[in-house]
Amino acid sequence: MRSTDGLDSALLARLGQRLARERVRQNLTQATLASEAGVSRATLQRLESGDSTQLVNLIRILRALGLLENLDALVPAPATSPLENAAREGRRRQRASPAPSDAAADATAGGKPWTWGEDR
Repeated sequence: MRSTDGLDSALLARLGQRLARERVRQNLTQATLASEAGVSRATLQRLESGDSTQLVNLIRILRALGLLENLDALVPAPATSPLENAAREGRRRQRASPAPSDAAADATAGGKPWTWGEDR
């Protein structure tokens, strides 16, 4: 099994840098963003420096920066397959051709009501 610690650390560092740049772009201090996000300033500093922190802290920071909707791009919802769609809809009832209206039935009988033929 290959160790990914170096790659993970690099990704955390890049994420932290991006968060710090966005914070600065929005003209927020670490103290202000931490307060708005409901995390400590030390937690925000750890996140921005690429250190590991709880996932909930990242979510709080993203929400405070107005970036929470970007998580959908990170892990998009899976598309449903045609088989799943069919199973969800269930078997639909199929109908035979529609019954003729009374007027159409009268017209086929020459305008007279239908009888069994015993009345002749």
